[in-house]
Amino acid sequence: MSDTRNATMKPSAPAHLVPDNVVSTTRYWWLLLITGGAWILISVLILRFDYTTVAAVAVLFGMFCLAASANEFISAVSSSRGWRILHWLLAALFVVVGIVAFLHPGQTFVALAAVMSFYFVFRGAFDIIVALTVSKTPGWWVLLIVGLIELGLGFWAAGSWNASVALLVSWVAAGALVHGIGEIALAFQSREVSHGVAPLEGLNEHA
Repeated sequence: MSDTRNATMKPSAPAHLVPDNVVSTTRYWWLLLITGGAWILISVLILRFDYTTVAAVAVLFGMFCLAASANEFISAVSSSRGWRILHWLLAALFVVVGIVAFLHPGQTFVALAAVMSFYFVFRGAFDIIVALTVSKTPGWWVLLIVGLIELGLGFWAAGSWNASVALLVSWVAAGALVHGIGEIALAFQSREVSHGVAPLEGLNEHA
């Protein structure tokens, strides 16, 4: 009988292999799913508007960064230890990048591309780190691919001196799309881990 009970309560992922950033968000995995879907919807809506000036794209990207910052603050609330501090730092960084996008002097294609590259490099590096940290959980490679795409967008933007309005808008839409996919991937990772964390919490309560 005890063997049957132990088999039933066996976690889907060992607790010592699950990072705090994922464990702490298991109860809020549905929130990540909602925000991920919202980012994908935003990426579609971005492509439906007609942007004709670099100033208009700068405002668009500034709003994108502020939304990303709010997303990081939400993640910080449900995270723990060093991850919470890292999310706060990213949120603050994205606020600064957003303000620079609104106010950067010249409003030139090159200047805006440089600001975009700065955002995508940091965002991509962060997602790659998170993906490698959760490599013991199923689907971690999706977040890794997302991070690599964001990193690629960053280096592409950094080396594009002849960027056009269409290309700048495409970068913002692509960034929103891959960010949404990353949020959804992390949501399902958190949901998967929750099936293993809940039994362990029950065992601790009865210990």
